[in-house]
Amino acid sequence: MENVFGNKLVSARKMAGMSLQDLENKLEKVVSRQALHKYEQGKMKPDSKVLLALANALSIPADYFYSVPAVNVELTNVDYRKYITKISKTEQIAIEEKAKESCESYLELEHLISPQEKSEYFSYDKVIYNADDAEAAAKELRNKWKLGYDPIADVVEMLEDKGYKVIELDAPDGFDGMKADVDNHKIIVLRKSKKPGEDVVRKRFTAMHELAHHALNFSDKLTDKETEKLCHAFASAVLYPADMALKELSKDRFHFYQNELVLIKERWGISFTAIFSRALHLKIITDYIYRRFNIGYKERKLSLNEPGRYMSKEKPVRMERLVYLGLSKEILTVNEAAYYLGVSAWKFREQLHQIV
Repeated sequence: MENVFGNKLVSARKMAGMSLQDLENKLEKVVSRQALHKYEQGKMKPDSKVLLALANALSIPADYFYSVPAVNVELTNVDYRKYITKISKTEQIAIEEKAKESCESYLELEHLISPQEKSEYFSYDKVIYNADDAEAAAKELRNKWKLGYDPIADVVEMLEDKGYKVIELDAPDGFDGMKADVDNHKIIVLRKSKKPGEDVVRKRFTAMHELAHHALNFSDKLTDKETEKLCHAFASAVLYPADMALKELSKDRFHFYQNELVLIKERWGISFTAIFSRALHLKIITDYIYRRFNIGYKERKLSLNEPGRYMSKEKPVRMERLVYLGLSKEILTVNEAAYYLGVSAWKFREQLHQIV
């Protein structure tokens, strides 16, 4: 608490993915690396000119450096989508710092609003050894959450309804997703879509993959790579239940057509590669057909722009809803609401339209 400025400077620098030397360079000799180090240690305080220069260099408002969170957050049990996520150590630190910052705001807001919502986390106690175990866990989830055999309209919305804190971050393309715990809260972090109309099937799959890391108990005998494959199996099985996959794909066939895969993708919100992984696990196709599919998929460069689009937002909205609830109860001011939404007060006022 005595070194609020220093701690916030460290956090902002990490979120920007900068070392002390990087920050000195960005400031263009306004202040030295040694002085920055003393600021972070709480041994010196900047004057107003340096403060504004720091805020501009780190793309944050100047008052950020003195905002003290009501909730102190520590991320535990952090796990990434391995073998897909490809980020540097600096990028990883930035992502975790951003996630921590978002969680602080989220939990602080929740504490203020007190929405009285109960979590319905999914937990599967049986040890997972293989893909059949992951399949059984997926069936149990659909049963507990009363999903039946229907497509999941919006995975992110479903997870938020069940009490998971889903956070979107601006992150490098090499990052897909991460899960973490904060006290008794289950956190799922996803990369924010960078352009309108972006295919959301990957985000849906990643969200379910991170749910698997939260909910399943994997055998200690499994390698990280094997565990990741079983998280994939669980995600695919939840998104595309076995009974429906067996019915729609059918063993008695000689060919698969892109047109048909588009129809399945647009109904279930699952990619071509996940569809074929399901078909292989359910013994609808052989290893030979699966290999042929992967070769053809790469040759046609379908991973760059896979045909078909699943029509769903897949965007977390619960925190935004809490903000409007806080405004409606006059717990929050407009300026405070703008702060929690991460936008300027004047911009928020422009888009705010009170009905009653």
